[in-house]
Amino acid sequence: MAKQVFSQEDSKVRVNDGALRDTVKSIFERVGVPPEDADIGADVLVRADLMGVESHGVSNMLERYVVRYKSGVMNPRPKWRIIRETPGTATIDADQGLGVIIMPQAMEIAINKAKKVGVGMVTVGNSRHLGMAVYHAMVALKHDMIGVCMSSVRPTVLPSLGSEVRLGTNPIAVAAPAGEEPPFVFDAATSVVPDNKVDIVRRLGGNLFPGWIGDEHGTPIMESVPAPPRDGYQLLPLGSIPQTGAHKGYGLACVVDILCGGLSGSGYGAVRDTDTVAHSVTAYNIDAFLDVTRFKSMMDEWLRTLKETPPAPGNERVLVAGQMEWEAEQDRSANGIPLHKEVVQWFRDTCAEMEIPYILG
Repeated sequence: MAKQVFSQEDSKVRVNDGALRDTVKSIFERVGVPPEDADIGADVLVRADLMGVESHGVSNMLERYVVRYKSGVMNPRPKWRIIRETPGTATIDADQGLGVIIMPQAMEIAINKAKKVGVGMVTVGNSRHLGMAVYHAMVALKHDMIGVCMSSVRPTVLPSLGSEVRLGTNPIAVAAPAGEEPPFVFDAATSVVPDNKVDIVRRLGGNLFPGWIGDEHGTPIMESVPAPPRDGYQLLPLGSIPQTGAHKGYGLACVVDILCGGLSGSGYGAVRDTDTVAHSVTAYNIDAFLDVTRFKSMMDEWLRTLKETPPAPGNERVLVAGQMEWEAEQDRSANGIPLHKEVVQWFRDTCAEMEIPYILG
């Protein structure tokens, strides 16, 4: 899918990830974000681009964040605080802060709790978008822990058989360490696709796949069509239609609403202010369950077993979650991150407007 939809190298320019990270940090600072927070935000966005998750990298998200900081929708200097806490849990009021910046810090709290009691979970309410969810789950990897991140976002997704949106794309992300193999890194919306991927297809002038969206009346569109404007479609739950398992995506989105919106006290997506997002992160301390070395050895064996599965006719290989992202990161770290020429021009214009040196080259 990624090759069919997103790969148009002739319309892209490769830029150095370090220069991109420094530029993004400077832009965050210009809209009032403290330097230490700007550093976190820049790393989250650029890591998404390094991993090939362009829908949640600088191309789609940074301009929106700048606009929302300038409009006052997001608080650049939130005084977020823990409002309820136990040895294994915490609930945070994010004070309208950007989840991209707050959630790595929330995961660190969960990790510290997991070190003491085995599992730590932190819910975050009154927040804003968190970017690539798996970034926050991956924070746990360097501590030999399994990380989980979920986010209950504004409604854009139809419940199965429904004609009006009631649920968000509500992503679920899980990261688990391995030994010699790259870690297992899973990140997926509970809708077929998020709006950002529809935006990318629209920008590139391609067609959507069947079953990605429903029309304005909620009827699933089961043929390939050009990407309509944002007010001309509604997203479908994972599975698209009942005959192919739409109840599964619908149910998973509800689970995220419960664990994020419910446990944080923010409420489920359909009743919150459209700008307010609720999240949760969980850290599982592997050493509390079994020897870490044994776990990683089992992970290596399991991942290799999956990857060594004979491919079905017409396919080159069997992949595991995170493998394509790991391969993309190796390439892009060495050869630069491909950005669409329109995005590069936005950086040129924004750097000039904000009086930031343009160093993307």
